[in-house]
Amino acid sequence: MKPYIYITRKLPDEVIAPLLEKYEVKMWEKEDVVVPRSVLLEEASRADALLTMLSDQVNEELFSVSTKLKIVANLAVGFDNIDLAAASAHGVAICNTPDVLTDATADLTFGLLMATARRIVEAAEFVKEGNWKSWSPLLLAGNDIHHKTIGIVGMGSIGAAVAKRAFGFDMKVLYHNRSRKVELESQLGAAYCSFDELVEQADFIVCLTPLTPETRNLFTRAVFKRMKDNAVFINASRGPVVNEEELYDALVAGDIAAAGLDVFDKEPIDKNHPLLSLSNVVALPHIGSASIDTRMNMMRLCVENIDAVLSGKEPKTLVKK
Repeated sequence: MKPYIYITRKLPDEVIAPLLEKYEVKMWEKEDVVVPRSVLLEEASRADALLTMLSDQVNEELFSVSTKLKIVANLAVGFDNIDLAAASAHGVAICNTPDVLTDATADLTFGLLMATARRIVEAAEFVKEGNWKSWSPLLLAGNDIHHKTIGIVGMGSIGAAVAKRAFGFDMKVLYHNRSRKVELESQLGAAYCSFDELVEQADFIVCLTPLTPETRNLFTRAVFKRMKDNAVFINASRGPVVNEEELYDALVAGDIAAAGLDVFDKEPIDKNHPLLSLSNVVALPHIGSASIDTRMNMMRLCVENIDAVLSGKEPKTLVKK
């Protein structure tokens, strides 16, 4: 009997074609609806491999019913939706999709920074709503980006790629990371500093840190109050690193000028969320890596990892606990 693979979101036929030749494959057929937990657990109970999304919780409950499971390939670079300790205890390989999404995510992050600083989304809606009656000197005036200071919290591969883009705008680059990256400092001219120094000195604070117990709720009202009152905060990492209620309060009180958010504490965010009522918030639906080329490459990497493990080979991108 062929090994069984379950995919938790509908993927293009061309991507899964290599698997169909060798394995039994089933997909959740809805592109924009999370697979119900009951369905996921039932499918996991007989699966040899799972291809999962960030919205799928892969934990002890799932591993305990998955007697045949050999690999979980997560369609993301992050894996905070997966209990790595439980996976290790059950002998299940966990794979992610690093590197292939670095540049696309850095492009989106810097684009979000630009859109927020220069009020691009607000201005586009202003025109569409018929509010543009004449030119005036400060109409929808935003913040300059060039020659300003960007502070990057989380200097992994995406952070480094954002730093490269910042240098194209003649920006001074500060960064904070759990470990210092001396080689990157010499390559990019970036300056390492403490978290407190970064939030106090940067004009743009860009969060790219992974979600860990240490980074959860990292950005609070107290942190926002230490920022410049014209600072722009960008989060393209994970929603729970920010206390959203306190971010709202900071924006309303004028502690900071604006926020650009690609991620939220609970996704998808409800249309009535208080943050969405603010004109100085640019909100995106977690599309950091959402270019066609990049997403296709991410899918193919998941497929290659699954095929490798089920064929008794080493996967390309095994997550190390």
